[in-house]
Amino acid sequence: MSGTLYGVGVGPGDPDLITLKAHRLISGAAVIAYPAPDTGESFARSIAAGFIPAGAIEIPIVVPMRSERFPAREVYDGAAAEIGGHLDSGRDVVVLCEGDPFFYGSFMYLFERLAPLHACEIVPGVTSLTACASALGRPLAARNDHFAVIPAPLDEAALRARLVECDAAAIIKVGRHFAKVRRLVEELGLTEKAGYVARATLANQQVMPLVDVAGDEAPYFSMILIYKGDEPWSLAPQSSS
Repeated sequence: MSGTLYGVGVGPGDPDLITLKAHRLISGAAVIAYPAPDTGESFARSIAAGFIPAGAIEIPIVVPMRSERFPAREVYDGAAAEIGGHLDSGRDVVVLCEGDPFFYGSFMYLFERLAPLHACEIVPGVTSLTACASALGRPLAARNDHFAVIPAPLDEAALRARLVECDAAAIIKVGRHFAKVRRLVEELGLTEKAGYVARATLANQQVMPLVDVAGDEAPYFSMILIYKGDEPWSLAPQSSS
């Protein structure tokens, strides 16, 4: 009998935000796969590290973290073949996914290759959107607001169009695009409506109004939330829990 492929969301970074179902699957897994950079540790694995059983087979899916294009199809073809071998042998495979598997997650590339051939279950996780909103202490959107999720790598014209037409926005994948995004937010008169979060839920989390961010660079794991309502923007009281 074929094994089951589990796409398991492990949340934005704090291991306490892993769901009970994700914890059960990870702690009982015989085979665990996860995305990994070509240098340094896997962020997804680091979140779940305390729950991975000793002796579990681990499959790092090495995706180079660089701006130029790389043969991603070959990476996922190879990973799908290796994972598929375990599934064909009757072993379940748990794939760790930062945040949620289907919210801008690389798991979707494995899913499209393996789901037609094997049983597959998605275990949703806490997303960076909700983590950042919680850190800022303000809702993402309310009532009939049009809320937009906008990737920062878009060109400036596309970013402007999407920001103009929405009532609230989350600008994701900020990283090296921070200067461009901040300049555009300023031009649209939205700076006072914008909050900034970097490394949400981690020990080195940063939370502040966008206007207070120094420099022209931001970490890869950073986000800008904008709400155009009349309510003044303020930081949530910070807790050490």
